[in-house]
Amino acid sequence: MKLCLIPVCTALLYTVSAVKHRNVALSLCSDSEREKIYGLDGEEMWHADFSLEKGEMTLPQFADQFTYVEGTYEGAVNDIGHCRKNLGLSIEINKNPVIPKVAPQSSIYPKEDVEPGSKNTLICFITGFYPPHVEVSWTRNNVNVTDEASLSRYYINTDDTFNLVSTLSFTPEEGDIYSCSVQHTALDRALTKTWDENVQVSLPGVGASVFCGVGLAGGLLGVAVGTFFLIKGNNCN
Repeated sequence: MKLCLIPVCTALLYTVSAVKHRNVALSLCSDSEREKIYGLDGEEMWHADFSLEKGEMTLPQFADQFTYVEGTYEGAVNDIGHCRKNLGLSIEINKNPVIPKVAPQSSIYPKEDVEPGSKNTLICFITGFYPPHVEVSWTRNNVNVTDEASLSRYYINTDDTFNLVSTLSFTPEEGDIYSCSVQHTALDRALTKTWDENVQVSLPGVGASVFCGVGLAGGLLGVAVGTFFLIKGNNCN
C-alpha cells in the first residue's frame, strides 16, 4: 500500500499577543485510506469524515468555538484526489526513494485511579514515529484482545513525526497483566509495554490529564497494512 502525506503549515503571528501559532492542514492518502485534518498548535480542530460525507469539528466545549466555511468538506475531497495524483508522480519521478524511518516510543497507563473491580481504560500512547503506520496489539494474561481495543487517527508533531493512541476498556482484577505491543518499520522487533495490576493498583492514575493532552480523538482509524510512501511538506517555523 502506498501513502501520500502532504502537510501544509503556516505560522501566524498575532500582533496583540505576540504569540506564534502553528496552523496545519494535513492530507493523507493511500490506495485504500484517506484523511484530511486541520489543526492548530498540535491539536486537531476539524477532520473530514469520508464515511459520513461531512466535516466534523473536534474542538472541546471549553474552547473558543467557530465553524469552517461551507465547502470545506468538498475541498477536502478534492485535496485527497490531488494527493493521490501527486503520489503517483512522485513515485515515477523519484524512482521509489528510500523512506526515512524514526522508531516509535510507547507508554501504557490507566485513564483513572485504579480500583479492583471498577471499570477503567488502559491507554497505550505511541509517539514520535515516521512514517505514519504502526500495528498495535493487546494481550490480557497472554490472550490476544486486540479486537476489543480502539485506535485513534494519526496526529502530526511539529517535527513531522506522528502520535497515535490506542485504548482498551478493562476491569482490573488481582493478578491481571496487560500488554500493548507496537510494530513499525523502524523497529527490529515489536515494542511491548506491560501493565501489571499487582504493581500498579496502588498508584494514582495519570491517564486523565495526559490523555487530554495527546490530541482530540474523534472517531477511529483502522490500522492500515502495507508499505507506505510519503511526501513530506516543508516544516514551517
